[in-house]
Amino acid sequence: MLEDLFKMVTTRFNGDEKNEIKEFKCPRCQNGCGADELQKNMWVCPECGYHSRMNARDRIAITCDKGTFREYDKDMQTANPIDFPGYEEKIETMQEKTGLTEAVVTGECTIHGEPCIIGVMDSHFMMASMGSVVGEKITRAFERAAEKKLPLILFTASGGARMQEGLVSLMQMAKTSGAAARLSEAGVLYITVLTDPTTGGVTASFASLGDIIIAEPKVLVGFAGRRVIEGTIKQRLPEDFQSAEFLLENGFVDFICERKSIRRTIAHLIRLHRPPVKDNGAALADSSPADKSPAENKSKTSKEKTVSKENDENMGSNGNASNAGNANNASSANSAGKSDKSEGIFGAHKNKPGKGAGKNG
Repeated sequence: MLEDLFKMVTTRFNGDEKNEIKEFKCPRCQNGCGADELQKNMWVCPECGYHSRMNARDRIAITCDKGTFREYDKDMQTANPIDFPGYEEKIETMQEKTGLTEAVVTGECTIHGEPCIIGVMDSHFMMASMGSVVGEKITRAFERAAEKKLPLILFTASGGARMQEGLVSLMQMAKTSGAAARLSEAGVLYITVLTDPTTGGVTASFASLGDIIIAEPKVLVGFAGRRVIEGTIKQRLPEDFQSAEFLLENGFVDFICERKSIRRTIAHLIRLHRPPVKDNGAALADSSPADKSPAENKSKTSKEKTVSKENDENMGSNGNASNAGNANNASSANSAGKSDKSEGIFGAHKNKPGKGAGKNG
């Protein structure tokens, strides 16, 4: 029995375990289901709704419009900046096991017809730890989004910084945060979707800097682990500490969205924040006299003087009628104003705010 257990642990450590899952056992409710049933349900437990971890390719498949995804920086390879022993072999093993070159996939796509740039972190690749290549690919995604004026959507899942790259890994926090600041200055929408787990340096940098922060239900989000925090502050933490629901209650997350609705929700948010299109006709109508030629301004001035002279001549004979007309117009305007005040622009319901208005109402 011990030999079988040792063989299983050795197989997982060496990365020889097959990616194909024949049967899924939910870690929350212990319910078992087939891989096909789990895939049809978007990798969500049909019994308790547990949102299991997904690889980057499957996430892209259920999020992007079919055939629209174009990957960025696919061939970017990881170096060994501090000559950590066995790091190159570990990277090669993970590349063979996952079919990825690194722990994040970035690219351009459309979601329900809305063009955007997307990045997906894959926890199956060294727990999506943030090394130099992960930081560089995410930074380039920010820069391309700012250049093309396209919304950026990042699905985060990480165990934090990559220890095999030492200080170089920690520097990616500042690098990605600076890129996020430049995207904000460019006025481009940035949405983060927190998936299980999002921890460490990723949480402390670009994951928490989104204009809109979404989380999947009951995912783990935090910086340090529970035991480390409890040992530091010498206090017992709440049972739901670092869960998506706890973060929503305390204002860190804007809202929680189930996986089946995330695609439609992202597209709706992109449409809501789409920059207004300027109408050329309206722009010409609103142009000032200074924008026109001197001949046009002179002609307009002479016409205005003629009309003004005719109005002055008619004031003597038609003054009483004009005053009566003005009084009637004022009376109509007052009555119209009272009507608008009571009913509002969109009807009487406008003056009755909804009872269920929440944080994002």
